[in-house]
Order: sequence, then C-alpha cells, then structure tokens
Amino acid sequence: MSESPFTVALAVRGYETDVQGHLNQSVYLQYAEHARWSLFAAAGIRQQDLLAAGMGPVVLETTIRYLRELRAGEEAEVSCAFLWGERKTFGVEQTVRKTDGTESARISGLAGLLDLRERRLLADPAGRLRDLARDASVLGL
Repeated sequence: MSESPFTVALAVRGYETDVQGHLNQSVYLQYAEHARWSLFAAAGIRQQDLLAAGMGPVVLETTIRYLRELRAGEEAEVSCAFLWGERKTFGVEQTVRKTDGTESARISGLAGLLDLRERRLLADPAGRLRDLARDASVLGL
C-alpha cells in the first residue's frame, strides 16, 4: 500500500447502527464501496466511462477484520489503495479509521475488471484503468 492512500471522510448515521449501538457489520462494506468509487472519481473515471468502455469493476473476495466499534455521530475516514500485479485480478486494501487515529476495521479484497459482454475478467486491469484515468497516480499507477 502507498505511504498515504486515498481517503474519504464519513459520519456514522444513527440508522446505520445495530441494536448494540455500533455500526452494523454490513455498513462497513458500503463504506468500502463508497471509498472505491470515490477513488475512481478522483482519478477521473466515472461509471458511465466504464460502461462506455464495456467493462466494470467486480469484487471477487472480501475479508473484514473488525477492531474497534464505531457509534452513531462518530466521524471516520476510509482509505483505499489498489495493489497491482501481473494477473487479471488486483488487491484492494482499505482501513476504516476514527478521527483520533484508532483503526475500526481493516478490509482487504480481490477485484478485477469484467468484460460486460463476454462476462469474463479482462487482462491487464491496471493498463485499462490507466487508459481511462485523467490522473492514474491516484490509482497507484
């Protein structure tokens, strides 16, 4: 992961909490998804750009390690960094961190780019996203 990954700020809303009063486990996935799309936007890649190119990002695997609870009204930031390799897939590393620096969760995953017509993973996802991006450095490229 890069020294200072892309981050997006979020505030925990009351309706996102569970009966114990902390952030519902499924909402961590929504926060992670929001950070990934925000990263694409910061790179200059819009959903319609991906659709026009006939491809879309897909999550193939996700692991969440819960570390400290988040409660309604607390603010947090969600980081996102892509880990590029030579395969059709790439890693995604994300951290949900309270504003005081306390890690609330670590989310790691495996993703790829899907050919929307053939329904198969595309080769060279890094190169394909680099070609679409206005600022590929945000993507770690």
